[in-house]
Amino acid sequence: MRLPSLIATFGGAGLLPKAPGTWGSLAAVPFGLCLLWAGGPWLLAAGVVLVTAAGWWASAAHASLTGMDDPGEIVIDEVAGQWIALLPASLAWPDVLTAFLLFRAADILKPWPASWADRRLHGGLGIMADDLVAGVYAALGLYLLKTGGVL
Repeated sequence: MRLPSLIATFGGAGLLPKAPGTWGSLAAVPFGLCLLWAGGPWLLAAGVVLVTAAGWWASAAHASLTGMDDPGEIVIDEVAGQWIALLPASLAWPDVLTAFLLFRAADILKPWPASWADRRLHGGLGIMADDLVAGVYAALGLYLLKTGGVL
């Protein structure tokens, strides 16, 4: 497997059958938690920046190799979005589960401006952008649930 495809599929997680976005998000969680545990939200945020930059390049290259605009097996965008969703999380399982579920919901429903980004942006940026927005929505939702005393 070529390097862009390896990165774009997050080591092959996007190649698993059915629901590659969910598999990519699920595969992202333990790595995100390791970053959160090792360096808190600052290290996780640095990871988001790195994964976003690598994902922008790799997803564009992989899409070009396949001849498709946004192949389903590209899940590096889910990794970046899921890590954003984990930014306000603690290492406690209710936070992690809530971040995962909120991100998957936002990624699937694509509330504006994620829907706009999904339709209007193209190439590597277009592949990444809607999931970055979904991650922000999920992180805000988690933060509000935590500060409201729900979690």
